[in-house]
Amino acid sequence: MSEGRGTTRPFELIGAPYIDADSYAEALSKFDLPGVAFRSCVFVPTFQKHAGKACGGAQIHVLDRATFKPALTGIAIVKTAYDMYTDDFKWKDPPYEYEYDRNPFDLIAGTSKVREAIECGDSLASIAESWIEPLANFNQLRKEFLLY
Repeated sequence: MSEGRGTTRPFELIGAPYIDADSYAEALSKFDLPGVAFRSCVFVPTFQKHAGKACGGAQIHVLDRATFKPALTGIAIVKTAYDMYTDDFKWKDPPYEYEYDRNPFDLIAGTSKVREAIECGDSLASIAESWIEPLANFNQLRKEFLLY
């Protein structure tokens, strides 16, 4: 998928040549994610992924940055594309940056668990629920290091 690099709206536009913009944006909107709205669009990157090809997708509009959950939104974006376009969707193959042995999505996510959950058809809610305990543990651990 293109994340809008090669356009005037990088990281605001998401899509791919195989995506139907209207149905994709509608599916994303059904998650009713906090602080964000999706508008269907078609864009043509001038470089990077899918350069010169019309990509159906969505424009991300952050409406309330205090409630917006970027990680959850990003996973919803990938999960929706995977679920709707399983035959066309492909995970990027290594290498990525200086890592030659790991899936680039896993590297960015910090774990293979998110990709595996998407591939298994887990719901977005169950993926988010899987973070509750580890996040609480992290927040407890970091308390002693907070200065203010």
